[in-house]
Amino acid sequence: MVVRTSSSPSIPAESLEALRRAAPLTQCITNAVVTNFTANALLALGAAPAMCDIPGEAGMFAGIAGGVLVNLGTPTAEQRDAAREAVTAGTPWVLDPVAVGALPVRTALAHELLAARPAIIRGNASEILALAGAGAGGRGVDATDSPDDAVEAARALARGTGATVAVSGEVDLIVDADRTARVTGGSVLLTRVTGGGCALGAAMAAFAAVTRAFDAAVAASAVWAIASERAASVSRGPGSFAVAFLDELAALEPSGLRAVDIEIDRPDTVVAGIAR
Repeated sequence: MVVRTSSSPSIPAESLEALRRAAPLTQCITNAVVTNFTANALLALGAAPAMCDIPGEAGMFAGIAGGVLVNLGTPTAEQRDAAREAVTAGTPWVLDPVAVGALPVRTALAHELLAARPAIIRGNASEILALAGAGAGGRGVDATDSPDDAVEAARALARGTGATVAVSGEVDLIVDADRTARVTGGSVLLTRVTGGGCALGAAMAAFAAVTRAFDAAVAASAVWAIASERAASVSRGPGSFAVAFLDELAALEPSGLRAVDIEIDRPDTVVAGIAR
């Protein structure tokens, strides 16, 4: 049986409404390269960022935050200890396993942190394949695989950890133990700005503070796709795009997020397209 509907509630729109109402405190243990951009992206989105990554404070702060991001881009010894504290607080948290598989310290830490059961795991296809034990990682932080290559690995990782797994790429793939969503669109200029993907992980943490993990990942991916397309349309290149992207995040209204179609052809599959 196939069910099609264009009148189903819009996961991205409802999630953005909830986020704007709550302005969730979002703790980011993230890499030094992207801290400023990530904080500004969260502020533009409507969340409240806090870059609290000091051992002795990180776990305490995670207990009062609505969502937590653990990004392994520059995992110093202090950040590794802060991450271990934060993920035990019981707050929904996102694991962004940057360059996992290719480098040993972060790979070991990522596998250790999986035991604390992240709400969402977000990475590129090569990172997800490596984390699932099905690949060796990409070229540093760059993927050498496509999201379609990582479908089975993402699904296995979701079933093994209980997390929603979000695979970023030309088409974003979001899976949990029961469902699969694909979010299309977005601008290639996101890959020309440091922090575009890392800030997406932070956005997922913010959305996870106000909605279920699967919905949070879908909503953040849809927001990133639409805001980046709108920013690209008024930009001359990566520099102006970065500024315009923040402006478009702030200007985006829930009514601008419309689910065109949700197709269910078996209980464990959902495919969502986002209108432009």
